[in-house]
Amino acid sequence: MRDPRPALERASRATRRGVRTLATPQGLRGAGTELAWVAAHAALYPLGVLAERGRAPGRDQAERFTLDDLPPVQRGLLMGDVVAAGTPILLVHGLVDNRSTFTLLRRALRRRGFGQVLTLNYSPFTQDVRSAARRLERLVEQTCEQTGYERVHVVGHSLGGLVARYYVQRMGGDARVHTLCTLGSPHSGTYAAHLLPSRLVRQLRPGSELMTELAAPAPGCRTRFVCFWSDLDQLVVPQRRARIEHPDLAARNVLLSGTGHMSLTWDGRVVREIAQLLAHLDEDGSTVTAGVTSIDATTVAAAAPAPTRSQRPGTSTTA
Repeated sequence: MRDPRPALERASRATRRGVRTLATPQGLRGAGTELAWVAAHAALYPLGVLAERGRAPGRDQAERFTLDDLPPVQRGLLMGDVVAAGTPILLVHGLVDNRSTFTLLRRALRRRGFGQVLTLNYSPFTQDVRSAARRLERLVEQTCEQTGYERVHVVGHSLGGLVARYYVQRMGGDARVHTLCTLGSPHSGTYAAHLLPSRLVRQLRPGSELMTELAAPAPGCRTRFVCFWSDLDQLVVPQRRARIEHPDLAARNVLLSGTGHMSLTWDGRVVREIAQLLAHLDEDGSTVTAGVTSIDATTVAAAAPAPTRSQRPGTSTTA
């Protein structure tokens, strides 16, 4: 049986670093914001249990013959790049959560002109990342069939980002997912997972079978990754494990200072970064507008440019 003491010691060191971060003025503000958001989310949570209602994906775009009723921002994106405006965006929530965590993000994306923003609700009693990934696969295929788009974008919070990554990397989902943005997802596992004995949480431990699968080679993976991680994340321990560091994956890691784990889904910097990125992507994953940071981590590391608007939300790092 593996000795748990080294893992607990590393977790203890990471906790001490987290306490030092929390003790700063920025950390205290972030903690206050996190508590406020948790309270608001608790009030919204029952609404997220209800089935998502609305018209079938793609129907609004198919029936639209005029742009007169659209606000200027939405009209501008639709006229400037109809593919970017219409490409479906799927939102995947985290552990013991539901679609209500994306209330503000979804509304913000719609205000910025993205016409098809959908959410996946999976059971809070799910005990396997793979089974949740299969449900995501079904939703992606259904969305592509209904909209006529061959590829989608995915935004995953916490466990949701890991579910989406497993689908992309291990189930051939890279043929469907153009860009995957993860928010506080434990890509290399988290030592906090040693605190709970459930089957699902055990999969999130460093060195687990699932983590070994995700660390395996993934040559030719077509999906682009953007990983938002925070130095105030209380569930990913240590926080740097929310980054993707895989030689076969095109990934950019963005540090958000002073943002708690639950606050990541509504942080204004995250919304601006995601909206700007998804509005300016070409089919091959490159950006079509000068000044927008490329997803390609090697490009960012080699060029080392002055911060652009898309880098200002945090610190882009590939180390």
